[in-house]
This record gives sequence, C-alpha cells and structure tokens, in this order.
Amino acid sequence: MTTERPLPFVYQFAAGAVAGVSEILVMYPLDVVKTRVQIQGRVPVPGQDHYTGMVDCFQKIVRNEGFSRLYRGITAPILMEAPKRATKFAANDEWGKVWRNLFGVAKMNQSLSILTGASAGATEAIVVVPFELVKIRLQDKSQAAKYNGLLDCVAKVIREEGPLALYQGTESTVWRHVLWNAGYFGCIFQVRAMLPPNPTKDRSVQIRNDLISGAVGGTVGTILNTPMDVVKSRIQNSPRVAGGVPKYGWAWPALGLVLREEGFGALYKGFLPKVLRLGPGGGILLVVFTGVMDFFRQMRGDV
Repeated sequence: MTTERPLPFVYQFAAGAVAGVSEILVMYPLDVVKTRVQIQGRVPVPGQDHYTGMVDCFQKIVRNEGFSRLYRGITAPILMEAPKRATKFAANDEWGKVWRNLFGVAKMNQSLSILTGASAGATEAIVVVPFELVKIRLQDKSQAAKYNGLLDCVAKVIREEGPLALYQGTESTVWRHVLWNAGYFGCIFQVRAMLPPNPTKDRSVQIRNDLISGAVGGTVGTILNTPMDVVKSRIQNSPRVAGGVPKYGWAWPALGLVLREEGFGALYKGFLPKVLRLGPGGGILLVVFTGVMDFFRQMRGDV
C-alpha cells in the first residue's frame, strides 16, 4: 500500500501475492499454535494434549509430534496466500476509488480508510473460506490421522459432508476479515500521518515507517477480530453429520455460546501467538508490498 500513483490492478495483485507468501513462510508456526489453542475446550480430553498457553503448545507439538508438525497444513495457506493477500491490497485500492467517487472526496481520510479496509476484508474473505477450512482441519491433531494431505482433505470433505461444506464458516470468516482489515488499513493511514515525513523518499525511512504502521495496524486488527477468529475456527473444525446439528453455527450465536460456557477469556484464546504473528506480520506485509510496488514502478519507468 503506497501513497504513489496507483498502478494497474495486475501489479497490485502480484505485489500482494509476493507479500503474502513472504509473511506466511516466516510466521506460519504461530498460526498452527494459535489454531490448536483456539479449538480446544476448557476441559482436557483424555488421551489428547491440552495446552496451557503458547509456549506449552510449542513444546508439546515439537516434543510429541516433531518440529515438522509446526508446518502441517502449510500447502493450503501457501496456495491461499497469493490470492488472499493479493485480493486484500488490490481490493483495498479498488474500493478506495469507489468510496472516494461515491462521497466526492479527492483524498483518502481516516473514515474512508476504515470503510475501504472493511470492504476489502469482505471481498478477501470470500476467496479464502475453503482454504481456511482445509488448513484448520489439517492443523487439528485430533483429525490428523483422518486426512493424508491437502487434496485428500478436500476430497473427503466433499464426499462425506458435501461440496458446500467447503464454505462452512463463511459468515464468521467475513466478520473476521472485515474487522481485521478495517483496523489494519485504518491504523496504517493514521500512524503514517503521525510519523515524520519522508520527502526525500529515503529507503530506510520508508521501511521503518512501513514496519511501524503495519505492525500497529496488524496488532489493532488482531485485537478487534480475535473473538470472531476463535468462533470461525470452532465452526470450521466441526464436521457436518447428516441429520445432526453442529454445536457452532452462525457467528454471533456461537460467540455467545463460547462466552457463556467458557467465559470472556475464551474469546481471546490463541491471542498471543496470533498477535505475535500478525503484528510483525502486518509490518512484513506492508514492507514487502511497498517494495514490490516500487520495483514495478521502476520497471515501468513511473518514478
């Protein structure tokens, strides 16, 4: 996300894809830990590991399952990350044009940044739902023996639960992405305005500003969307059974159910690994995206 003249959609899409894959390769183990902590209930299940926190989860995964398990299910996120992050940044720019034209505003402001981010989040969510469902099923230790990998998981979900099961949790995913993107892009706009200007376009200053604003945006977005992320993980990790009624269905009732049964703290399960990933990860995303966009501008001679 740069403040320069926007490039055509294809360049924004490609830059978002490179940024997304870079972030996932560095931060993925934290996502595995986050998911494991989120999907477990308050009461330990006999015969299964129960995690008391992030460090305990890391230790038990490495000790009982091996280090490679921290990267189980990464195929789905890698395949998802290119369209997901590409859609995030490209949709944010495109929605920015739509809202500025609709409201007759020449330049982006704080309110429009939040609205634009929320709109981009809803767009992004539709793309990622099937990938998210497969990722969570593969990350869950209790279902590890059921699926042999990405394609096997997709095939079994379709065969046993129906093709629409791949879109289980769409509503909660939309809420999750709307909240995160609104916080992320809204904070980027505000924090950039508060940081010292960079009139000479010094590269080191630009990287510093992008790291700070992206990390703040990622942290605020994570604070806003973690409860809906917990609910989404529960919904998507509940296989559909013919004639059965899943415990977790629609997002807001499911949020209320978790709150009643496990207390407010349960809505922030997995927060520490999530914020450690998406705080710095948000900075990585913005730095790489901005750097790739600058590369494209130099390549096109737009500088």
